[in-house]
Amino acid sequence: MARALDLPETAVALGRYGRRAVRVMAAAGVLFALAGGVALVWPEETWTDDLTGAFSVIAVLTLGAGLGSRILAWRMRRALGSGAWSAHPAVSVRSMRTEAVVLRSPAGEELWPLEVIAMRQRYEPVRPGADGVMWWCGDPARGGVLAPPGGGVLIWARPVRQRRARQRIVGLTGGTGILGRATPAQPQGPVPVPVQVPTSKPNPVPTPVPTPVQRAEADASGAPTYARLADHAVRQAVPHTRSRRPEADVAEVPWWRVRSLRRTAGIGQVIGALVLCAAAGAAALVRPAGGSLMKLYLVAIVALAALAYSGYRMLTAGLPAVRMMTRAARSPVPVPRRYVLLHDPQGGHPVLVLFPAHGGDDDLPVGSLALLTPGTPKQPWLGLPAQPTGTVELRGWRDHSAGGLPVVVPRFKGLGLWPAEPYRPAGEADTAALLARLAPPMASQVSQSSQASQGSQGSQG
Repeated sequence: MARALDLPETAVALGRYGRRAVRVMAAAGVLFALAGGVALVWPEETWTDDLTGAFSVIAVLTLGAGLGSRILAWRMRRALGSGAWSAHPAVSVRSMRTEAVVLRSPAGEELWPLEVIAMRQRYEPVRPGADGVMWWCGDPARGGVLAPPGGGVLIWARPVRQRRARQRIVGLTGGTGILGRATPAQPQGPVPVPVQVPTSKPNPVPTPVPTPVQRAEADASGAPTYARLADHAVRQAVPHTRSRRPEADVAEVPWWRVRSLRRTAGIGQVIGALVLCAAAGAAALVRPAGGSLMKLYLVAIVALAALAYSGYRMLTAGLPAVRMMTRAARSPVPVPRRYVLLHDPQGGHPVLVLFPAHGGDDDLPVGSLALLTPGTPKQPWLGLPAQPTGTVELRGWRDHSAGGLPVVVPRFKGLGLWPAEPYRPAGEADTAALLARLAPPMASQVSQSSQASQGSQGSQG
């Protein structure tokens, strides 16, 4: 029997999650040691009790977070070691203070409302989009593991406990068409039979919606053709309710006048650290005494550490990346390409899948380019092309990353869309896995592909 842990990406993700929990608990141990050290070195100072108490409270909270993560890692290992991944159409729902994901059951007649147990910073990049698919391993009545296609990011989820809350969350999916979506291809074999549980426990919520009709895609072959990816991008497109103030053109102004490049370089973090250092220096002029002086020392230490870290990051990573992107954007020769704009469920980056400028619906990709999100944290897609398909100009190929991949900047309507990674040609080893995540194949596509393969083998025989 296949297990979810048999997938290398899942095993790596679980190990990473467990190591992060251990690091958090180790940080709690360091804080406890600092509290004890302060009490031993300065036992008679007036500020000793305040500082020791602050370290102890932070250490207890940190230890609680680490233990909680460690318990979730253990529960994930049990679920992933005893079950297989299954792929489900999914909708993300935010009801009051509950972050929930609603999965369609394998039979296609029920919806499973699941509460996400994760910090927003971890969940936001893998939140399913308008036509999303999520992998699931577990029991919808007890809890289990959610992951974007590929199984490389793990999120624990549990059933929504209160019946009214479950019904309210399921009701919010009424306009998403989740019951009418095509069934995704299963990553590890047949779709598992849904678990039937007594009505006294949290159970899947049946919905009075007609039996779903499997929707045919523009290209049912399963190959990543322009037609199939464009069809997926249209369903996944995020409506632009408002626009963002346009950026300056780096081809006409210095790079530091371009908002996205300043953010990429890390200038904002450096300025914030400088302001904190200046505030600590101004407070030192007042010459506080006792506990206030010690607190000021701590603020100054934190500010200097933040300035050193942000400055180091800016000098070693931010500025070199910005210089290469600026050189690419100012390259004189454009290369036109058709694009399909998709959302990477594993990391949250928008991705341009690129095709020949002149071709048809059966064309295969020639490359892909992950982009930085130009918008705000609540609306990260602001500033991206409003249409999910179109034409862009690629400029660059003057610099290369450490891995030998070219640095390329797409320009759309005269302005740059800044890359999060180097340009990946279609022949790269990771491209097939990326395309499978961006547009997961449907079960009908897989069956037709296998029938075609069997037919060709039979004709050869």
